[in-house]
Amino acid sequence: MAEDDDAREQNPEDEFRDLLRNLLSGSGGIDPSQLAGAAGLPSDPASLAALFGQLQQAMNSQGDGIDWSIALRQGEQRASAGQTQLGDAERARLDQAFQVASLWLDEAVDVASLPSGPELLTRRAWVAATMPVWTQLAEPVATSIADSLVRIMEEQAPEEMRQMILGTSRIIRGVGGALFAMQLGQVVGELATEVVSGGDIGIPLMDDGRASILPQNVAEFGTDLEIPVDQVELYLAVRELAHARLFRQARWLRLHLITAITTFARGIDIDTERLEELAADFDPSDTDRLRDAVTSGALIKPRSESQQAALDRLETMLALVEGWVDVVTADATSRLPKADLVAETIRRRRASGGPAESALATLVGLELRPRRLREAAALWRRIGDELGIGGRDALWGHPDLLPSAADLDDPDTLIARLTGHDAQGAVADEEFDQALEQLLRGETPAAPGDDGEEPRGE
Repeated sequence: MAEDDDAREQNPEDEFRDLLRNLLSGSGGIDPSQLAGAAGLPSDPASLAALFGQLQQAMNSQGDGIDWSIALRQGEQRASAGQTQLGDAERARLDQAFQVASLWLDEAVDVASLPSGPELLTRRAWVAATMPVWTQLAEPVATSIADSLVRIMEEQAPEEMRQMILGTSRIIRGVGGALFAMQLGQVVGELATEVVSGGDIGIPLMDDGRASILPQNVAEFGTDLEIPVDQVELYLAVRELAHARLFRQARWLRLHLITAITTFARGIDIDTERLEELAADFDPSDTDRLRDAVTSGALIKPRSESQQAALDRLETMLALVEGWVDVVTADATSRLPKADLVAETIRRRRASGGPAESALATLVGLELRPRRLREAAALWRRIGDELGIGGRDALWGHPDLLPSAADLDDPDTLIARLTGHDAQGAVADEEFDQALEQLLRGETPAAPGDDGEEPRGE
């Protein structure tokens, strides 16, 4: 026994693993069903077994990173609940909708068609297709929380336990990361029951040139609209193709947006005081508090000025993307009788937060609601009227060509610059009129370009 005790003292990781196993088994005061609730999981036996298996895997992992395959498994399992199969008639109708949508879109944009046809995805398939991007967006915050937790445990632990915690930081990070990954999987799995297409969220979750639609969710989207289902499907098909074509045409756009979001996420600070309070007052029987703290974003500090500036730039870009899609979709579906009603439903859905907003706000502290969407759509409409379809769409050729937030504030100046109608000509005309008026009053006009203070009549 003495030899065993010595071995345990020399191997703090084994000691910590035993401690965790005791806790997870229930002998340490944690109800397994409550632990499942903290991870966002149901408390049925199958879910509990999966939870313990994944935590055991995290404890035994030799790497320092987060095992995001846990998120994929959780997401697919959540999305599969209530999933229905696509019938042949429905598949044929959607295939036809995409064919018509492509023809209509050709008339509304100067953007090449896609190299391959759109995909009809199940909810589970959507999770598998988009999870790589979700994990990329969530990883910076998950890592920050895990690192902060380890640091606080090291600082607050009694002296006799500090050495053990120092030696088991990898395991702590692994278990914390596994719980975060499970929560991410649940969120994305739930999201799969709401989104109607690959571009529904606005950010590029699919690969460039890849268009997709979720037939089951499209059917549920149109249930209460009192609009023929084929019109709903055709409208949504046009929107999805417009979004996918844009990201394929502007090759830089996807990387630009993903980089902007991940850079924002890496700049997020964890509220260590809040985390310390949570650790100090942690009640093993109250795992809901732990889950709420992680999933509500309460552990994330308010945004700094630099982060707010980065968010403003990101929101402008997202507004430009969504505004362009709105405009070209409206043009392409102008012959669709109920197009305005579908468009209004999408606007209301987006204004109330959209399907992804709560997920991203929770996981990366980022609310993606393009507040300037209406201004962006109006600007794209004016640009199209002035420059034509080709001139409008050519602006996506490089990020420096796109309108800025200042252009949304002052669209007239942008239009003058794009059309070559320089505002200087208007200023010169105004100066001439003022000089003529002064001469008629018998006054001496100021010399052109003179910034001095000349006496002027009343």
